[in-house]
Amino acid sequence: MKKPLPLNRKMRIIEIKNPQEAKKVMRDINVDAYGVKIMAPKAVTCLIRINSLSNIAANILKQEMLSLGGDVAIARGALTGAVKKGDCLIMGNLAQLEKLKDKLQRQPFGLGPIGAGLSLAAANYQKNSFDFICGRYKMKLSCRHTRLMGIVNLTPDSFSQDGISHLSLAEVEKKAQGLIDDGADILDFGGESTRPGAKAVSLKEELRRVIPAIKRIAKRSRVPISVDTYKPEVARQALDNGASIVNDITGLRSAGMRKIAADYKAGVIIMHMKGDNPRNMQKDPVYQSLLDEIIGYLRQAVETAVSCGISRNRIVIDPGIGFGKTKEHNLEILNRLKEFKVIGQPILAGVSRKAFIGKLIKAPVRERLSGTIASCVLAAENGAQILRVHDVKQVKQALRIADAVNNI
Repeated sequence: MKKPLPLNRKMRIIEIKNPQEAKKVMRDINVDAYGVKIMAPKAVTCLIRINSLSNIAANILKQEMLSLGGDVAIARGALTGAVKKGDCLIMGNLAQLEKLKDKLQRQPFGLGPIGAGLSLAAANYQKNSFDFICGRYKMKLSCRHTRLMGIVNLTPDSFSQDGISHLSLAEVEKKAQGLIDDGADILDFGGESTRPGAKAVSLKEELRRVIPAIKRIAKRSRVPISVDTYKPEVARQALDNGASIVNDITGLRSAGMRKIAADYKAGVIIMHMKGDNPRNMQKDPVYQSLLDEIIGYLRQAVETAVSCGISRNRIVIDPGIGFGKTKEHNLEILNRLKEFKVIGQPILAGVSRKAFIGKLIKAPVRERLSGTIASCVLAAENGAQILRVHDVKQVKQALRIADAVNNI
C-alpha cells in the first residue's frame, strides 16, 4: 500500500473576492506596503466574455494574453479560420488585464477599443461604493451596508396582498413611519399593480392614490421617497410634492419621463422588463442569452439617460427579477447578479415575496418570509446595494448578520 501523502496542517486555501481582501491577507503576513500595492491585483482573477469578435482579433487576443501568463478560450472554428466571427473567454487576473489593455492599443483589427473596454469593465467590477444623489438627498451605497427600500402599495390588487389603498391618509402615514422605524432607507410608493397580468390604471386614478400620500408623508419623512410609476405625469406630480426618486419598470423608455427626471434632478431606477407591459411580460419569455440581453439593455438605457441630462450618480439599475422571466431565469439572475457590476452603476434587486420563491418552497404569498430573507441575503452577497422589500424589519435583521460577516 502506498503511504498517504503528508498533510500540512499549516496550509489552507484562501478565497479572495476583491483586491481589498487580498490586501488584508498580505498585510496579515507583513508584506511590504509597496508589495501589497503591486501584488493585490494579481490575486483576483476574472473571466471576461466578449461576443462576436473576428477570428483574427480573437487569435491576436489569445497570443497577447498567453504572453502575459493568462489565456483566451476561443471557438475551434476561430483557430482554424473556419468561422469569421465568434465569442471568446478571457482568463486572467486584474494585473494582466491592465497590461493587456496597453498591448492592445498597438494592435489593429479594432483591438484598441476592446482594450479600453476591458479596462473599464475591470474597474467597474471592482467598484463597491457609490454616491447616489436624488433630489436633496445624498446616499452612500455600498456592498458592505445594504440599503432597504420599503414598499408602500397604494393598490387594491397587489400580488403581495399588502395593498393599503383602502386606508385613510393617517393610517398610510403610520404604515410608512413603521417601515422607517423598522430600518427602511427609502420609501417606494406605488399606485398601480405591476404583477403579471395586472390591469392598467388610469392616470386620474393613479394620481388619486399616490399624490396625497406622498405630499403628506414627504413633509415629515427623513428618508427619500420614490414613486413607482411609468407615467411621466405621475412622476412629475410626485416630484412636485416631495418625491425624489422615480422607479420606472419600463426602464425610462419614455422620452417624457427622461426629461422630467433630468429637469427635477431626481434619482432614477432603471429596470429591465421583457415585453411592453405587465399584461404581456410573462407570456412565454424567451432569451437567446439571458445575461447578455439584460446587461445590454440596461447599459444602453443608462447611456440614453445620461445623454438626456441625467447624471450617472443619479442612476440605479434593476435587472427586473420576476418581470418577464421564468423561475429559472430569476434564479440565474440572482446567482450571477455580480455580473451586472460591469455596467458601473449601483444595483437594486426586488425579490420580496416573488412567485419564484413560492414555486420553490410551495408557499402562498403570505408565507414566503423565509424564502424572501434567503433571497435578499443572497442578492446582497452577490452585489445588490439596495433591496426592495415588504418585510423591512425581518430582512434588516438578517442583513445585519450578512453585512457583519462581509465587514470582517
